Amino acid sequence: MNIGLVGYGRMGRLIHTMAEQRGHRITLIVDPNAPDAHEPCITPALLSRVEGIIEFSLPEGLEHTMRVYSQGSPKVVLGTTGWDEDREKILSLWDVASQKGALLYGSNFSVGANLLFRLGAIAAKMTAALPEYDLMIHEYHHKHKKDSPSGTALTLAQQVLNNNPRKTSIVSNALTNRAIDTQELHVSSTRGGAIPGTHTLSLDSDADTLSLTHTARNREGFALGSILGLEWLADKTGIFRTDEFFTTLFKEQEK
Repeated sequence: MNIGLVGYGRMGRLIHTMAEQRGHRITLIVDPNAPDAHEPCITPALLSRVEGIIEFSLPEGLEHTMRVYSQGSPKVVLGTTGWDEDREKILSLWDVASQKGALLYGSNFSVGANLLFRLGAIAAKMTAALPEYDLMIHEYHHKHKKDSPSGTALTLAQQVLNNNPRKTSIVSNALTNRAIDTQELHVSSTRGGAIPGTHTLSLDSDADTLSLTHTARNREGFALGSILGLEWLADKTGIFRTDEFFTTLFKEQEK
């Protein structure tokens, strides 16, 4: 597949290497800040160079790239995070795209992190009738990460809310002047160092503690997931979430 990369930071360069190892060709690189980038910004004319696009860039430019994609019919894997508040607006731009286009988006393309989402959902459901166990989430990321809490932490939190009726809302700010309410799920964050990402769901009682943790050693899991996602999109049209893709992937592994 001829692939374009929008965003050529550490993730983009890793995807470049891993995609070529899987037999793909990188025929377009778009990044205004990369000295070896081919193009400073994506334009409709550039879409003819590629069959698929993987984007890991800053959320500030997402509205522009989505408007460009809507003028063609590319297969797009969107790994950019930090745009959840504008999701409805951003996705509405895709509605005018050709019926031949396909979009796959989500907060985390790591295979391991998506296993955590599913295990977290099971744990939340199993403890729904056990008020002795309280649930909480904490995540660590490197000092350069701009969004807090991360999209991954919020996705994990939503799995808890969807499967445990005792938790009905997410609190991500510091609790400096009050205790947490029973129905609140506290999602806390730490930023520092070079940590690729660590997310932990804890289930705590007077008797014991159970923790489910995903620790990324590097970005390879995210890069591989995005490439697998683009391969999955090859014969599809429409808008898809990462949970749909990974559900299919995990079921195939069970065969």
